[in-house]
Amino acid sequence: MKTQVAIIGGGPSGLLLSQLLHTRGIQSIVLECKTKEYVLGRIRAGVLERGLVDLMSEAGVADRMKKEGYPHEGTLISYGDEEFRIDFAGHTGRSVMVYGQTEVTRDLYEAREQSGGIMEFNVDNVVIEGADTDTPQVTYEVGGETRRIACDFVAGCDGFHGVSRQTIPLDVRREYEKVYPFGWLGILSETPPLNHELIYANSGRGFALCSMRNENLSRYYIQCSLSDKPEDWTDAAFWEELKRRIPSKYAEKLVTGPSIEKSIAPLRSFVTEPMRWGRLFLCGDAAHIVPPTGAKGLNTAASDVHYLYNGLRDFYENNSTDGIDTYSTKALARVWKAERFSWWFSSLMHRYPDQSEFDLKMQIAELEFLRSNTAAQKAMAENYVGLPY
Repeated sequence: MKTQVAIIGGGPSGLLLSQLLHTRGIQSIVLECKTKEYVLGRIRAGVLERGLVDLMSEAGVADRMKKEGYPHEGTLISYGDEEFRIDFAGHTGRSVMVYGQTEVTRDLYEAREQSGGIMEFNVDNVVIEGADTDTPQVTYEVGGETRRIACDFVAGCDGFHGVSRQTIPLDVRREYEKVYPFGWLGILSETPPLNHELIYANSGRGFALCSMRNENLSRYYIQCSLSDKPEDWTDAAFWEELKRRIPSKYAEKLVTGPSIEKSIAPLRSFVTEPMRWGRLFLCGDAAHIVPPTGAKGLNTAASDVHYLYNGLRDFYENNSTDGIDTYSTKALARVWKAERFSWWFSSLMHRYPDQSEFDLKMQIAELEFLRSNTAAQKAMAENYVGLPY
């Protein structure tokens, strides 16, 4: 097979890139190692920056999001029984959209299928060849049959464990990592959200987050030990612990119910440089990971897609390599700012095992400064709704 862009990874970043390229008549083939049902079954975050919302519109897949999504113009931050609100709209004139990543992916799959986009599932043994030449190829297996794609470019959207990053030689790439000494235990429940906006809670017992998917589907998280397993926590134990970590006025009105999904996610900050090697480009988790505190995972992937899509568009429409030549530099400049925000917000809201009494006093002082200082709130709001591309 031949195509212009081979996209490895059928998650939201790979599908979004494919759909955007399609709107400009640029051909692509998407390869996914799992089934479509598996991809759609993954539970992920659902806070979309304005930039991603705009990209969805540009890709022609925003109708359901605009109808069913929940614009959020602010968020609540609590510590103990104290709370304050960060007014996104007031400080930036913008909001975020709460719309599950699963729904983003579902909309993109539907659009690619309607337009006849080529997607291969259950692919195995993917190998990228000749990425440092003008004639890259991707070989892979489906059902024991070996297939090959000749292409102009390869977009690696295959996540942290995918083949794309590993294809870049070790003497070319450099990796930066911070592993956090705790995880997030999350549950999904068919209960009404606790609040119409997200609640981020700092407590002496650890971090908690009250989020939502829709009017009868809520997502809650609590900071937990890395040694914990989901089965260690009964639903009742989770709800009781959550109530201990949020202000009492919210704990009293929390509606509980059986969990329909329960999992633990470790937290990590990770960046690889560069994000381009020859005609291979890394996007999203293949190049970087952020702790979920700042809701930047999907959104940093979207900014990568923005830069790569426009670079490829410039190449095919104007015969210019400027966009692809500067892709890594532009993408990394924004990625590191998102990494900083996610690291800062995580440091502000969590309990760390090595924190001293002084450290805890500084954490509260930082929260009270944020509560009282307009400039600090504006800076947080600007980062949360998304820095410009």
